[in-house]
Order: sequence, then structure tokens, then C-alpha cells
Amino acid sequence: MNFPYSTKKWIAISMASLMLATASVGVAATQTNTTTNTPTSTQTQVEAVDQLTVAKAIEQALKTNSDLQAKRLEAKNADINARLVNETVGDIPSDFIESLDAAQQKYATEAKAQMAKKLNALVVKATESGTKLGAQKAYYDLLHAQSELQLKKQSLVRAQTQLKVAKAAFDVGTMAKTDILQAEMGVAGAQAALASAENNLEISRMKLNEFLGVELTKQWKLAEDNKPMQPNPMTLEQATELALKQRVEMVQKQEELKLAELTRDLIAKYSALSTYQGQVARNDVEKAKLAIDEQKRQISLNVAEAFYNLNAAKLAAEFNKKAMEAAAESYRLTNLRFQNGLATTLEVIQAEEALSERENDYQEAVRSYNLAVVNFETALGN
Repeated sequence: MNFPYSTKKWIAISMASLMLATASVGVAATQTNTTTNTPTSTQTQVEAVDQLTVAKAIEQALKTNSDLQAKRLEAKNADINARLVNETVGDIPSDFIESLDAAQQKYATEAKAQMAKKLNALVVKATESGTKLGAQKAYYDLLHAQSELQLKKQSLVRAQTQLKVAKAAFDVGTMAKTDILQAEMGVAGAQAALASAENNLEISRMKLNEFLGVELTKQWKLAEDNKPMQPNPMTLEQATELALKQRVEMVQKQEELKLAELTRDLIAKYSALSTYQGQVARNDVEKAKLAIDEQKRQISLNVAEAFYNLNAAKLAAEFNKKAMEAAAESYRLTNLRFQNGLATTLEVIQAEEALSERENDYQEAVRSYNLAVVNFETALGN
């Protein structure tokens, strides 16, 4: 309601606003101190919580992730089978090999066992890469949920402060009851959002623990370990070339081609490529070559997608940061206008909601950028 007030009423409103603003600062300071300088009993609990960074999360996952442990056991079994095959066929003298069946028993069987050993080792390496990706994703999900909770707490403090100001103005007759109702709705909405954020935090924490292979109730104190926002140090062509050298999928396809070529060569030496077996063997070699070409295209596409997503995520984060800063200034000015009788409670609530939305957008953009960096590194085969 915008109309002239008496001097006494203006003084009462100004004093109430000043006291409540000071109180808000005190509340914020109290919340900050809660995370750093808490009472002795709470401090003991905090000290019992383990510190966790992205690097430590990866290290923990590589030790205790159940899927990775299973792949490592499979690789060990492949090593055992390869040694068993080598002991079985290794004693067969090459001079005694006169037939295709004997040649395949000695050379092809041994080659398959060695390939299985090598491929299982590659699977472990790929699983380790996926584990690193999953650990970082779960970490940043929890970090995001933690930031969201803090934002919701700040939003609730702003809403509660607005309600107190509205009540103080109503008590001196400068605001209508509807202003209080609107402010109460703002508080109720902030409380509901806070409850949802608390639930998301617990779920994200349990998902991280499950992926790391630790107790679901494990508590962590996360470090603000966001990826630095900087230009991509390599071009798309450089990234694609590096990925084609490092990705385990390429090594796998090349090993499959070697095995197909070995089978073809054995048939050519101990039989004839004109036989049905020889024709199939030649076709298998061509299929293996086609598989390599297709794998190259898939990797190139995967790298390009990760490359462009990373650039887009960086731009989005920078834009949302500016938008958040603009919304914060808009809220400050609207609140100032309200204190001078030039804005309504509803306008302040709307400005606060816009600020909360922009804060959430920025936090989500930071999370998306973190994951974009991780996905790009994974696409390179790191």
C-alpha cells in the first residue's frame, strides 16, 4: 500500500526494519558459526566426520566399489585360465603340428586365452574409468544437494525477515492484513522447499555411500571441490586423436582383428582359404576391420558430444552467475523500496522468489559444468 504516513509511523517502521535487518545478519552469522565454531558436544561430532574430496572419493571407490571388485576377480580368473592353457598346449612341439585341428588347438586356443586375459584387463581398466566417473558424479550430486540446502535456508531467513517486517508495519497501521498473509505464504513455501532439500541431501549422501561401497549411514564433510572454469586446452581434433589412442574399446577391436587374422593364416597354412572354413575366416577378418572403423566413428562422436557439452556448460554457468547477481541486486532494491513505502509485500516476495530461482539455476549450472568436465575426461580415456 503506497500512501503518505505520519512521522511517528515512519519512525516505527524504520526502527523495526533496522532491528530486523540486524537480526537477520545475526541469524546468518549464527548459521555460519554453526559449521565452524560449534559447542563442544557438536564439535566432537563434526570431528568424527571424515573429510572427503573428489580425489578421496575416487580413491575410496577404486578400493571398495563392488562392481569393480567383481571385474578384478574375473580378470584374475582369465589370468589363471591363460596359464592353464599355456601349460596344456605349450608342450606340443611345433614340428608335430601337421593338421589344421592341431594348429588351432595349439595356436588359436593359446591366442584366445591370451586375448581373453588382455581383454579382461581392459575391462578392468574401463570399469575403473567408469568407477571414477561414477564417484565424481555422486560426489558432485551430494555437493549440489548440500549447496541447495544452504540456499533454501537463506531463502527461509529472508522470508521470515519479510514476515516480521510486515507484522511490525501492520502493528503500526501501515499495512493491511493481506500483506501478512502473503508473507506467511512465503514462509510456508520456503519451509516446504527446505524440507525437500533436506530429503534430497540424505538421498544423495546414501547414493554416494552405496557407490563407494561403505555404510549407507556414513557421514562426510565435503570440500568445495568444483572444477575451475577455464577454456578447453585442446581442440576437437586433438581430443579425438588422443581418445583414439587411449580408449580401451579401440584396443579391444584391434585384438579381435589379430585373432581373426591368426585364424585365417592358420587355415591358409594347414588347409586352404578356398574351403568353407577359409571363406568364413576371410569374412571374419573383414568384419573385424569394419568393427574398428565403426568404433572409431563412435568414439569420435562421443568425444565431440562431450567437447561441445563442456563448452555449453561453461557458457551456461557464466550466464547464470550474472543472472544470479542481477536478481540479488533487484531483490536488494525492491526491499529498499518496500522499506520506504514504494513497494508491496507481494513485490518483495516475488523478487525473493526470483533470487532463489536464480541461485538454484546457478548451483545447477555449476554441477552441470563439473559433470561436463568429468564426462569429457572420460571420453578421452583418462
